[in-house]
Amino acid sequence: MQTFTPPRPPAYRAARPREKSALLLSHVLAPANLVIALLPLIGWHSTRSWQGAAWGLLATVFCGAVPIGIVAMGVRRGALTDAHIRVRRQRLVPMGASLLSVVAGMALLHGAHAPRAVLALVVSMLVGLVLSLAVTAWWQISLHNSVAGGTVIVLALAFGPVVLAVAVVGAAAIGWSRLALRAHTVAQVVAGTALGAASGLVFALLR
Repeated sequence: MQTFTPPRPPAYRAARPREKSALLLSHVLAPANLVIALLPLIGWHSTRSWQGAAWGLLATVFCGAVPIGIVAMGVRRGALTDAHIRVRRQRLVPMGASLLSVVAGMALLHGAHAPRAVLALVVSMLVGLVLSLAVTAWWQISLHNSVAGGTVIVLALAFGPVVLAVAVVGAAAIGWSRLALRAHTVAQVVAGTALGAASGLVFALLR
C-alpha cells in the first residue's frame, strides 16, 4: 500500500505566480465543478432543449452538490484536510458516501425516464467513481484527472474534434496544476486520466 502524502498546498497570498496559477486551476476545474458543468450541457445537447438541461441539473444534485456537501462537512469537522482531500486514507469514506448518492440519482433518473444521454453520463460517472475508489484503497490516483479524462471523452463524443482539442488542453492544464502543487506524481496523473477516459467510454456505449 502506498504511503505517499502530498505536502500542504501554499496559501494563495503567499504563493509564487506559478503556484497561484496551479491553485486556481485546481479549484476552478475541480472534479465536482466539471461534473456540475458537464451534466446540464450534455442534457441540453441530447435534447436541444432547456428541458434536457433541467434533467442534467437534477443529476448534478446527486453527482455534484451532495459530494461537495459531504466533503465540506468533513472539512468543517476536521475529519478531512481540505476540499481536495490530499491524504489518501481520508478519501475512502467521502468517496463511498458520494457513490451512494450517485446510485440514488441514477435510480431516480431511470425511474423518471430522464434523457438517455443524461442517464448514460451518470452511469459513466458511477463507473469512474467505483474504479477510482478501488484504486484509492491502495494508491493515490489523481481524481482531478480521472474526471478530466472522462470529460474529454464525453465532450469529444458529443461535440466533435474541435471541442476535443480544447478539452485535451484543459485536461493537460489540470494535470500540470496537480504536478506543480506536488499533489500527485506523474504516474498518478497519467493513471487518473486513463481511468477517466476508460469510464468515459461507458457513455459511448450507453448514450
